[in-house]
Amino acid sequence: MNKKKEMELTEGSQYKIFSLGGKDTMLETEGIFKGFISVGVDEIGLLMELNENHGDMAGTTRIVTLHVILAIDVFEAMPNEKKDVDKETSHYVG
Repeated sequence: MNKKKEMELTEGSQYKIFSLGGKDTMLETEGIFKGFISVGVDEIGLLMELNENHGDMAGTTRIVTLHVILAIDVFEAMPNEKKDVDKETSHYVG
């Protein structure tokens, strides 16, 4: 049985996000994923550091809320550096 490799957004990865913009427009956000942020009470957004393709806005952090995302292109995926809590078990010997 083949085990499917799970895809996840990882900090430091380079993505291009296509999202809803204004009326009948699409917003493109390209850069480095910096993590997730809570926006308001029940909304989550992606923190993206804009790259040089955004001209004068390069280096700026943009928040893209999840409900407007249409597609994400993955240019470079970084490994997940966070340790899996479920796999680490503490042992006490008394």
